[in-house]
Amino acid sequence: MKLTLTQRLSVVFAVLLLVCCGTSAWLQVRSSKMHELEVVQGLSRDLAQHIAHDTVLMDSNGLMPGAVRALFSQLMLVNPSVEVYLLDTEGRIVGNAAPEGRIRRQQVDLAPIRQLLNDQPLPILGDDPRSADGRKVFSAAPLRVNGKPAGYLYVVLLSEEHDRFAERGATSAALNTALLSIGLVALLCLIAGLTAFNLITRPLRRLTETVSRFDIDGAPQPVPAPVDKSADPDEIAVLDAAFRQMQNRLGEQWRSLTRQDQERRELVANISHDLRTPLASLHGYLETLSLKDATLSPEERRRYLGIALDQSRKVGGLAQSLLELVRLEHGFVQPVLERFSLIDLVQDIFQKFELTAEARQVDLKAHFVPNLPTVCADLGLIERVLTNLMDNALRHTPQGGEIELDLKPHGALVDVTVSDTGPGIAPELREGLFLRPFNIGGARRDGGLGLRIVHRILQLHGREIQLLDIGGRGATFQFSLPTDPQTAEQWMVRSMNLNTPGK
Repeated sequence: MKLTLTQRLSVVFAVLLLVCCGTSAWLQVRSSKMHELEVVQGLSRDLAQHIAHDTVLMDSNGLMPGAVRALFSQLMLVNPSVEVYLLDTEGRIVGNAAPEGRIRRQQVDLAPIRQLLNDQPLPILGDDPRSADGRKVFSAAPLRVNGKPAGYLYVVLLSEEHDRFAERGATSAALNTALLSIGLVALLCLIAGLTAFNLITRPLRRLTETVSRFDIDGAPQPVPAPVDKSADPDEIAVLDAAFRQMQNRLGEQWRSLTRQDQERRELVANISHDLRTPLASLHGYLETLSLKDATLSPEERRRYLGIALDQSRKVGGLAQSLLELVRLEHGFVQPVLERFSLIDLVQDIFQKFELTAEARQVDLKAHFVPNLPTVCADLGLIERVLTNLMDNALRHTPQGGEIELDLKPHGALVDVTVSDTGPGIAPELREGLFLRPFNIGGARRDGGLGLRIVHRILQLHGREIQLLDIGGRGATFQFSLPTDPQTAEQWMVRSMNLNTPGK
């Protein structure tokens, strides 16, 4: 069975709490025992010294067995918790009042005795003669005969009687009270810990539910207010805010990709539609020339070839525009900024379209103020912008109409306006005008890929093109170019950052 994060945290907390409480109980019992030993040994530290001072246990002939047994029996009768032993200078037991067969070791380690006599910190544990490996608190005093060391008086302060009394449970009530207290504290800590974990992980559970419900195609969620990290906020709240921002960002990118995919599909469909007509016409006339070459007059042959060449040029121009758009949209073209005169550029553009305008009886007019400041942009790309706008205007301006190009300074910018006297663009066709390559079925077409190329070129410069409504005019397009190189550079860099994938 898989556990949730809250359950795993609760289990780990319960185990740690159990270990801590067990360790605390063990330390408390041990501390109480050590304190008891220290108190007992501290109170009875000089007991052996008093006995050795008030009682003669040895004479010049050595140990006095009768006196030793009588004294030991009296002491152990008065205080059953002590056991008295007489040691020689090597620590061997030479006198005791223990019952027969109760002595388990015949020699006592003298090192603890020396520590006690040297006033080392208590408690000090010494060997228990009635145990093979036991150690207990004791009192000890040196014995002298005729001024010479004769041994030690060794008093075990917690006798076997004391141990048997403790084993019968005389102290179980106090121990049970302590253990019950620790158990209650552990239970309260467990309840408090589980409650705290539930409250702490509640935002995380909400975030988990939000992540599990995440739908990239769903409606965008409201972006939470930015969290001030310097104010030491809740990390989960920061994570939740970051996820919601990421969710909205992913949603925006997904919708942008979906929109771009739809535009790509429309682009392919529209280009296929636009290619079909000239290719069908080209194929038809070439097939006619192939089948009826012997019966056609020179005039008919030239007319058919002229139509075929005209359709071929249309296909070539469309392919060239499509290649140019692909290079622009995929970053293969980067503007090279330079200062140039828009007036000179407009004159070159007018010369390029002069013959076509005369053939269609369309007047070309330019308006600009004297001493117009130079602009900073990519000369070749801006020439392409004006060429597309002029070509678009010429194809949709009726005979006897006019095309006007206006240059006007506006602060640190120069506004460029291209207008014609054609039918204009219907309101229902204006949405996405610079993103769609065609307006199929409308009263006016935008000139193939021209406006999309214009939009992309100006976007690379950090500028935008606008469609204006001016009374008495047809389609009116306007954009602006900076006169300051530093401003132009900043706008171009910002545009590159905004249009780079992943930014």
